[in-house]
Amino acid sequence: MKYGYARISTKGQKLERQLHAFEQLGLDRIFTEKESGSSFQRSSYQRLLRCLKKGDQLYIKSIDRLGRNYTEIIEQWRYLVHQKQVDIIVLDFPLLNTSEQNHGLTGKFLADLVLQTLSYVAQIERENIRQRQQEGIYLAKQKGVQFGRKQKSLPANGREVLQGYLNGSVTSLRKCADMLGVSHMTVKKWLKELESEQDDNTK
Repeated sequence: MKYGYARISTKGQKLERQLHAFEQLGLDRIFTEKESGSSFQRSSYQRLLRCLKKGDQLYIKSIDRLGRNYTEIIEQWRYLVHQKQVDIIVLDFPLLNTSEQNHGLTGKFLADLVLQTLSYVAQIERENIRQRQQEGIYLAKQKGVQFGRKQKSLPANGREVLQGYLNGSVTSLRKCADMLGVSHMTVKKWLKELESEQDDNTK
């Protein structure tokens, strides 16, 4: 059996380009999906898996139609090709063709090798992007750019209320927070800073 799998991520995208590529292939059945490629737990894809049998062929337009996470793509690829013994044909990338007509075992080996290479390149690119982001954040901080929520300033009576909590005259953290009009987590943070300041003064 020859199966096609077409996927788009958002309603704004169209399936037509993928379906048009399948038209001349004489496929027995085509599965379509409008879901993110971040996970393989997609309803239509799972139905496809249940249909696939040894010797079947699975056609996809491009490798990113199978999924977005390359680690999971490789795991799924191995499951399909080596466990279920299904052939995969990626139309936009002929080297990703595991069918027996494509040089038999050599074709399978080459396809696995190419997929591993693509995965490596994708991982390196993700790491480069992360590094560029970190470098950008560092440079921005050097210039005084603040990230995250703006920290709340201690109110005028803040030190007095906090000291009262430390001395026991303010009986609970919640009451302390109510008096200052902030959350108890903010009070905890201020208390920690106050205690640290007092420890430094006593050294």
